[in-house]
Amino acid sequence: MLKIDNASARIAGITVLRDITTEFKPGQLLAVVGRNGAGKTTLLRAIMGLLPLSSGSISIEGHDLSKIPGHRRTEYGIGYAPEDRAMFPTFTVEENLRLSCEVLGLPRAEADRRLARVLEVVPQLEPMLVRSGAALSGGQGKMAALGRALMAGTRLVLLDEPFQGLAPVLANQYAESLRKLHQLSPELCIVVTESNRSLLRDLPDATLTLERGELVVGELAAH
Repeated sequence: MLKIDNASARIAGITVLRDITTEFKPGQLLAVVGRNGAGKTTLLRAIMGLLPLSSGSISIEGHDLSKIPGHRRTEYGIGYAPEDRAMFPTFTVEENLRLSCEVLGLPRAEADRRLARVLEVVPQLEPMLVRSGAALSGGQGKMAALGRALMAGTRLVLLDEPFQGLAPVLANQYAESLRKLHQLSPELCIVVTESNRSLLRDLPDATLTLERGELVVGELAAH
């Protein structure tokens, strides 16, 4: 589905990704693990068009993403929850969730359908819908960011360090939401980055390891 071919990227003249070649497959729940600074966030940002590649390519369903500006990549069914959550504080949670559908120009009925699906996967969001983005705790914000990514992500959902800083109860709820999502949308590819592999428990179908911006040979392993 999403293919990465010899992709490299630089930040401030420093190479952060080095010749990454891999594929994200439909129906896969994939963990991308590595120490802080290994290039996990950079990889997701490159996929989303927030950072240009210095060489190589990234494509989805045969479409070269380098030819598609970042703000249009959600049109290809890619949802993204950055580590910092980035909720709009003056919008309600529901408005934050619906925003991607409005940007995509989807009809109200489709946005309603997607919201119902999100609430089925993340039921904790329903009582938060009327709150402002500024009124959420850090953990609640991560749950809302997951929901917003699901509103756009019909093919691929990218989740950057979602378990970092979550209290144990919320971490369990988040993991349960991912399991439910995996069951309800078996064609969806879910990619989760994490520095602490143990936080992922038994979630991933496969694990991809990054070290200093490179894939560690032999570390794409199925569980």
